[in-house]
Formats: sequence, structure tokens, C-alpha cells
Amino acid sequence: MQPAPPVSASAQRLYERTRAQLVQVRTLLKGQASQSTVGSAFLVSGGGHLITNYHVVSQVALQPQRYRLVYTTADGQEGPLELLAFDAIHDLALVRAADGGLAGRKPLAFRPASQGLAKGERIYSLGNPLDVGFAVLEGNYNGLVERSFYPNIFFAGALNPGMSGGPALDEDGRVIGVNVATRRDGQQVSFLVPAEFAQQLLERSRDATPLTQPVYPQLTEQLLRHQQLLVERFLQQPWRPAGHPRYAIPVPQESFMRCWGTTTPADTKGLEFERSDCQMDTHIFITDWLHTGGIAVRHEAYDGRKLGRWRFASMYSRSFANESFPERTTRHRTAAQCRERFVDRDGLPLRAVVCISAYRKLRGLYDLSVLVATLDHPTMGVQGRFDARGVDYANALKLTEHYLAGYAWTGSH
Repeated sequence: MQPAPPVSASAQRLYERTRAQLVQVRTLLKGQASQSTVGSAFLVSGGGHLITNYHVVSQVALQPQRYRLVYTTADGQEGPLELLAFDAIHDLALVRAADGGLAGRKPLAFRPASQGLAKGERIYSLGNPLDVGFAVLEGNYNGLVERSFYPNIFFAGALNPGMSGGPALDEDGRVIGVNVATRRDGQQVSFLVPAEFAQQLLERSRDATPLTQPVYPQLTEQLLRHQQLLVERFLQQPWRPAGHPRYAIPVPQESFMRCWGTTTPADTKGLEFERSDCQMDTHIFITDWLHTGGIAVRHEAYDGRKLGRWRFASMYSRSFANESFPERTTRHRTAAQCRERFVDRDGLPLRAVVCISAYRKLRGLYDLSVLVATLDHPTMGVQGRFDARGVDYANALKLTEHYLAGYAWTGSH
């Protein structure tokens, strides 16, 4: 747990004003009190509706026969919760006190979308960090996260486990976001889901019938919409030039991806290479063991002239063979079905392997992997890999064609 800075008097006053609207959400095994997960939630209606994260309630959403939800208020009141709706894309869920025990309590108000936040404006995150009691943490608004496929708020504050699903408030106690994630590789770098998505979920689902069956059909529908939007936006963007003297190599734009590069030292005596690795920060939580909805693109450009053709051929072939794909069917996905073929790209010979793995409970969605190697030179070459998680079959074909079309000669080959 990251140490929190001292809480100011204004933060303490804000907490005292809003503590009655906060609850802890626990997932319990049915038939016993064994606790599986802990998160936070906050009241958004006088009828006992609460907003939390989808990942906080995902076990109940997917296995309602095994798990149940309960709430605990800051003053110790407890009761059962029922799941009404969820938005897995933005990691949100709408629940309601099933016993009516929260009816009549004043809900938190949302800050109007027309009143934008200024960078540096003070905001306050509330929740139940690490199941040790309700708390308020202070931080600053730092704008939206760059290169995120969906809007997320960059919050300079120390969110900790258990605070997921709690509210982030402005100085007037109005909701501006929902706690969702913290970077584990840095201090006090956290993210919030903008409040507008929580408002939309409440407005369209406040009268929904409680979900009592596994939500795979609804989850599949949401993921299909997401992948369609993702693929359309991705295909609209041209590949960036890789700067290689011999090959045009598909490198994605960085509008919603981050790219990193490495290279061998200039005095390397053996195989020289340059590597580019591009990935999306956006991944959609399904379960602790399954995240989907992202794209990754990488390549390695090899120069083996110092090795000679035979040693280079051996190393180049081993590098291609070392790529891995799902070999076994699991409870989430089938084993990958792969096909290899040789492709001629306007005279540039390519070896291509295309692999598809189907989601077992999210019907119509697949993981796609495309592996490519150039075959035109005895001591030089490029190997690339494209991965898309959770796309339908038609879009898998479009993405494969788009990726292969990104390989070509340059004018100087």
C-alpha cells in the first residue's frame, strides 16, 4: 500500500459530509461468509442505487450461482446488493440495496459536464483502501490520459486496492469520476473513469431487472461493439514509416498506442537488430485471468552480415520458431488454429503464420495473431507480429490483410 500524505482540514470536512453516501462492497461465497473481493461504491439515487466498478462485482456477474454481494456503510449498516447493469468497457456497474436499507439517503450529485475541471484543481478520492476502513485521499486533476482509447482522468493521488468503485469528488462534494486503477510502477499515479459514463449507466438502467444469470450474452454484445469501433479507427490510420533502408514495415500511429524501441550497441560483433514494440494501454477486464480488447504490433529488423549467411539463417529461423501461441484449450479460449503460407508483396517474399483462438463463452470473438518474416536476403530480414484480442472473424480477416499490406520494398532496396 502506498503511503498517503496527511489529509487536510478541507478533505476531512468533505469526508464527514459525504461518508453517509459511501459503502464497502464485498463479494462472498453463497452459503458462507468467506470473502472473495472487496471494493467501494457510492449512492447515486434516493432509491438505493450505487455505482461501483465492473471488476469489483465481476464474480457475481459471471457466477451468480456461487457468489453474492453485500454492502457495509461507514456507520456499520449491512445488507444484500443486487446487480442491475454493467458497462465492462468503462469498468462500471450499477447495483442496488436489495433490502431497501439505503432508500431515502441523500445521493451524491454529479458535477455538470459543462463545468470542466482545470489542471491542478484539487480533487478527493474516497473508498475503503485494503479493507482497513473508509478514507479520503487528496490529489490533483491532471487532464485526460494521453493515448487512451477511451477517456480516463489522470489523477495525481495514491489509490490503493479496495478503493476501486469509490467516488472522486471536487471541493463541493460533486462526483467527477470513479476510482478504477493505479500504476504499480510509479508513485501516486492513478486513473479515474469520467463521471459522465456513470451517469449514462444510471440513466439507462435505474429501472432494470436484477441480473440473476451469467452475463456472458450482455458482455459479448458490449465487446462486439468495442471491437467494431476499435477496428474501424485502427484501419483508418495509415502505417508510419519505420525508417528502414530496405523495407517498409508496418508501425502504427500513436494516437491510442504507445511505442518503445531498442537496438543493439554500435560495437556489436554479432547479430545487430532494432526492435519496435507498440501496445494499447486500454484492456478490458473480463476476469482476473482474462483481459481483452487490445492491439499490439511489434517487429525486429535484423542485420547479420557480421555473422555470415549460414549462422544468420540459423538464428533467424530460431527466432521465428520461438514465437508462442495458445497450444491448449482452457476454460476461456480454445487452442490456436494456425495456418502458414508464403506471400508475395510486389516481389517481396514473406512467410506468414496466422493463428485464431476462439473465446469459449464469448461467442463470435477471437484472438488473432499474425507472424511475418521477410525471405529476400541471405543476411538481412525483418520479423513482425500483430496481435488483436477479442475481435470478430470478419475483422480478424481485415486486420490480417491490413497488416500484411504494410510490408513492402522501399525505394532504395
